[in-house]
Amino acid sequence: MLVDSAHLQEKDAEYLARHGKPFASPLYRQRDVAALMTQMRATPYGETIEVVPGVRVTFSDAGHILGSATVVLDCAENERSTRLVFSGDVGRKGLPIIRDPQPPNGADAVIMESTYGDRDHPPAEDMRERLGAIVRETAARGGRIIVPAFAVGRTQEIVYDLHALTRASQIPNIPIYIDSPLAIDATGVFAMHPEAFDHGEDLVAEVNDLFHFDQIHYTRDVNDSKALNAQIGPMVIIAASGMAESGRILHHLRHGAPDSRSTILIVGFQAEHTLGRRIVERQRVLRILGEEVQLRARVEVLNGYSAHADRRELAAWLGAVRGTQPPPRIWLVHGEPPSQSALSALLRESGYVVDVPAAGDRATL
Repeated sequence: MLVDSAHLQEKDAEYLARHGKPFASPLYRQRDVAALMTQMRATPYGETIEVVPGVRVTFSDAGHILGSATVVLDCAENERSTRLVFSGDVGRKGLPIIRDPQPPNGADAVIMESTYGDRDHPPAEDMRERLGAIVRETAARGGRIIVPAFAVGRTQEIVYDLHALTRASQIPNIPIYIDSPLAIDATGVFAMHPEAFDHGEDLVAEVNDLFHFDQIHYTRDVNDSKALNAQIGPMVIIAASGMAESGRILHHLRHGAPDSRSTILIVGFQAEHTLGRRIVERQRVLRILGEEVQLRARVEVLNGYSAHADRRELAAWLGAVRGTQPPPRIWLVHGEPPSQSALSALLRESGYVVDVPAAGDRATL
C-alpha cells in the first residue's frame, strides 16, 4: 500500500506538471518505502511481545479490514500496571468475508476511533439487495456503475456481493472491472489467507475462489484501463482511491460523471474537502484533474458497506472491553467534531469519563 501510494503521488504530480497545472510534490517516494520496510516486523494476533522493558504489546482482530488490529499495551512501572487499548478502526459484525471484531478483555484507558459516532448504519445484510437493484437499474439505462472503493477491504466486499448476485442471477450479465493495481494485489493477499475469513458466510463455504468468476476482469495495465472509457454498454468499474482523491478512478469519473445514464456509487466514508464528499453532496460541477466537469450521473450512497462501526457498535465494542470492570478513561480520536460530540454524550450517559483531545494535548495515566 505504501509503494502504491508513493507511485500515485509521483504519477499525479508528473501528470499535472506535464499539463501545466498546479501540483504538490509527493510527501514521500517509492525509494523511501524501501528504507521504511526494514523497520517492519510482522506479528500475529494474540502474541504478546515486549517492545521495551516494562511495555508489552498484543494485537487483537479489529474486524475492519484484513489484518486490522486493536493494540493492547500493558505497561508496568514501579510495581504498578496499566493497560492502554488503542481501538484502531473498529469493524462491524456481519460484514462479508472477514471475521467480526474481537474486543480485548479489560482496559484502564482507551484511545478510541469515532468515525461514525453520530449515526447508525443500515443493516449490512440489506446492502447486497440494494447493490443488485442499482446495477439492474443502471444497466437498463445503458449506463455504467462507477465505484470509488478502497483497495483493501471495500473492493473485495463489493466483488464478493457481485459474485453472490451473479450466482443468484439477480444482476444482468455485464462485465465487472477491477481497475486498480493495488486492489488486484490486495485481492491476491485475501485469496492467500482464507484462515482469516468468516466461515459462517454462505459464499465462503460454497465456492473455492471468491474473487474470480466469469464476469470479473482485473485490469492491471494502464492501456487496458484507458480502453474502458472507449467501451460501449453497461459495465461496473471499481477503482481506487476510495475518496476519489487520486488514482484511476479520477479518469473514470471525468468520463462518466457527465453521463446521465450512469451511476456513481459511493460505498465508504468520504472526508470533508475530498472529491468523494463533493460527489455525495451532489455538487453540480466537479473539479477533476484540473478540469471542471458537470455532474449529471446519478449518485447512490450505500453507507451500510462501511467497515467502520456505527455509534451503537462502538458503544457495544467498548462495553465488551470494559466487561464487569469500572469504566476506563476514554479519549476519542479519528472523527469529525459532530461525530465526536455525539459519541461523547452517549458514552458519558453510560458513566465513562470522555475527552476529545486537540492537537498537542498531553495526558498522564
